[in-house]
Amino acid sequence: MTQGVQVAGLYVRDQDEALQFYVEKLGFRVHTDVRNGDYRWLTVQHPEQPDFQLGLFRPQAPMVDDATARALQEAVAKGAMPPLVLAVEDCRAAHAEMRGRGVEFTQEPIERYGAVDASFRDPSGNGWKLVQR
Repeated sequence: MTQGVQVAGLYVRDQDEALQFYVEKLGFRVHTDVRNGDYRWLTVQHPEQPDFQLGLFRPQAPMVDDATARALQEAVAKGAMPPLVLAVEDCRAAHAEMRGRGVEFTQEPIERYGAVDASFRDPSGNGWKLVQR
């Protein structure tokens, strides 16, 4: 039996805003964008990882109740979720390219632990690390 992670999700406050950020600033592409009433299943893919999708989901019913949705939105906005890692060949070059597209970094590239890394957040507050392979 073959198994693997196909979709990992992030909570975002606004799916349209998140979609614009991930496509226009990070270079992802839309995989799935379907609606069922108020619920929207929205996933993007990195162009070099066609078997993996990143879900951009609003915390809402049917996944959670209203109070939990508010608490999750507040936690994400504060940067309380663990960062995701985007592996790059050259951290400084990726940083310059992404910064040119309007990505605001919270940490400039720094060399440590035998690698170079930088940090940024998406519009909802989700933390990301650029890590040089």
